[in-house]
Amino acid sequence: MRSFKSRMVHALLFEIAALMIVSPLGSKVFNIGLSDFGQVAVISALIAMVWNYIFNLGFDHAMNRRLGHTDKTVWMRVLHSVLFELGMMSVLVPIISWFLNISLIRAVVMDLSFSIFYMVYAFCLNWCYDLVELRRTKRVSG
Repeated sequence: MRSFKSRMVHALLFEIAALMIVSPLGSKVFNIGLSDFGQVAVISALIAMVWNYIFNLGFDHAMNRRLGHTDKTVWMRVLHSVLFELGMMSVLVPIISWFLNISLIRAVVMDLSFSIFYMVYAFCLNWCYDLVELRRTKRVSG
């Protein structure tokens, strides 16, 4: 299983790259000022970093307890991404609605749009991160 340091590097890398993509894209797509959308994106990223650590640690422990390992198949990665995003949505929709002073329905639509992006993004980034981490740990231990 990954170390605390590895998990923190992963979370920071994930959120910084996402902010660079999501802020200008969200501002343009939803016709919301970059400053306002950027603030929501940063708040979301901070929440996501905490959730990322907690969720991934719990998911890995559950996999290890149930399967005896943490090697993720493609379907396990899909499940991981979907469950992560459902948890994020339950927290972020009310925050987005309140902060941007928009309806819950519009906040749900906004969050669903980006949840689709984030699921694909998370799937790809996590897979690549795991491959790099696996190579690094094999190099260190081998």
